[in-house]
Amino acid sequence: MPDPDTDGAEDRAARLQRVRAFVRRHYGLRGSARLHRHALGLDLLRAPVNVALAPVFLLTRLLAGLLWLVRLRGAARWLAGRRILLGSSVAHAVQTRVRDELIAPMLGPDTPLSARQQACLEDYTAVRSAVAEITTSLIVLAMGFAVFRMATPGVISLAPVLTGRMAEAQAVSSFPLGQTLGGVWYGVFPVELPLWHVIAIGVALALIASVITTFAGLLADPVQAATGTHRRRLMRLLARVERDGAPAMGSEHLLARTADIVDAGGSLIRFLRP
Repeated sequence: MPDPDTDGAEDRAARLQRVRAFVRRHYGLRGSARLHRHALGLDLLRAPVNVALAPVFLLTRLLAGLLWLVRLRGAARWLAGRRILLGSSVAHAVQTRVRDELIAPMLGPDTPLSARQQACLEDYTAVRSAVAEITTSLIVLAMGFAVFRMATPGVISLAPVLTGRMAEAQAVSSFPLGQTLGGVWYGVFPVELPLWHVIAIGVALALIASVITTFAGLLADPVQAATGTHRRRLMRLLARVERDGAPAMGSEHLLARTADIVDAGGSLIRFLRP
């Protein structure tokens, strides 16, 4: 008679082996490049919309969790089931591969996913989007330190800095007494920036950042594969799908929105500083 404990251990070992093979196949340098080929198209238009909708997504998940805690389970399930983010071709490709290569061997190839299981799968791809946003924020932060010698954790803080440097460079180059005296003059009397100029540069930077976010997985996927993050996240997903559990909000969403808050807060402080 087979030992249930032994069978369970073998199932877990087989699942872990499948997950590791999946990560090597799809989240290494070549695998991630194959996935991101799907982004060449409408995903470039969806990306800025999803970046703008990300705070709304976080808010709905937080409210759903709060409703669940106060035992308003029906309202919590309804709110958690709302689709906020636009589906992307890359996310669809990831979901298809996870479903066919990891979930189907576990549940059976002909077993359809329940609504909660599908929600778990969609939340998994939403976490990937949040990680892409975090990667973009780190790129912007590094660029701010390298170019401007200051912290720019996001587009909101980068826009006025970049606009100011551009306006100052233009003013210095056209100073009547030469660029040397112009640099001294505008070092004492900074160039006043029209608000519309800052907004225009901010919008342009946001569009560029959304494109970077679309392809940020090319950098983030191999790093997460090497650190075991992808493996752990997939194992948690499969455990939730197996028990048909409710989707859980990843900490990556909170981290991405925290970066936004720090970015906006820093910009507000600089704006109010006399």
